[in-house]
Amino acid sequence: MPRVTGLFLYPVKSLRGHAVPAAEFDALGFVGDRRFLVVDPTGKFMTQRTVPRMAGIDARLSAGWLTLSADGAGSIAVSTTAQGDAPLRRVSVWKSEGLQAEDCGPAADGWLSSFLQLKCHLVRLGPEFSRPILKPSAHPGDVVSFADAYPFLAISEASLAQLNDRIQENHGEPVPMNRFRPNLVVADCAAFAEDAWSRIRIGGAVFRNGGPCARCIVTTTDQLTGERMGKEPLKTLATFRRDPADPTDVNFGVNLIHESKHGAIRVGDVVSSL
Repeated sequence: MPRVTGLFLYPVKSLRGHAVPAAEFDALGFVGDRRFLVVDPTGKFMTQRTVPRMAGIDARLSAGWLTLSADGAGSIAVSTTAQGDAPLRRVSVWKSEGLQAEDCGPAADGWLSSFLQLKCHLVRLGPEFSRPILKPSAHPGDVVSFADAYPFLAISEASLAQLNDRIQENHGEPVPMNRFRPNLVVADCAAFAEDAWSRIRIGGAVFRNGGPCARCIVTTTDQLTGERMGKEPLKTLATFRRDPADPTDVNFGVNLIHESKHGAIRVGDVVSSL
């Protein structure tokens, strides 16, 4: 039976993530996953697509605090708890506009702006935040955090192995799983078996397929240094993973929407089709 072999949280969208042995989830996705966002002065979301240096910042959660750190820049801690008196900032993530988020204050803004060498602000989810999933696969009541579009992204180890075999056949260097920033990694299934999932159970939670994940330049970015590493894996994905509905997209991994809105997943949980 397929089983979960990796769970990953990304506390701040597009900053460095980390592995966890278990993760609780709520209506928005994994608790602690992409509950913070970096925005430009207009409120538009920032990512490694245009600011690859973001990969150089480690984001960790511990006992009610988010700690950001980077080589040569020290660290700063920000509360993960919504503050009733925090100023609100209107922000956007793709087509989700006018989202109400809490400003995390000038100290966090200054630390991030100094490291990224760009004026920016750090915001977090608060009670005023509301963001429905704007995709055809969404049902009424399906919501999401500051993630691109869906609460979860899953990839199988076999899919990455096949991709890397093809990259090496093309005389390229294999890429690690962290280039794809998954939330769940699954083993003991065939390559790209995740594409065919309709509804699945992981542990005690039920998920449905939200659609394939179209990949971007972030997959070419070293997730420790922020360095662009060349054309792989996009070059090889373009040879066999083009989206039939939109050939400009190349797909890798599957987006998931959880029908069970509260629960937990642990490394080792079995993945079964429904």
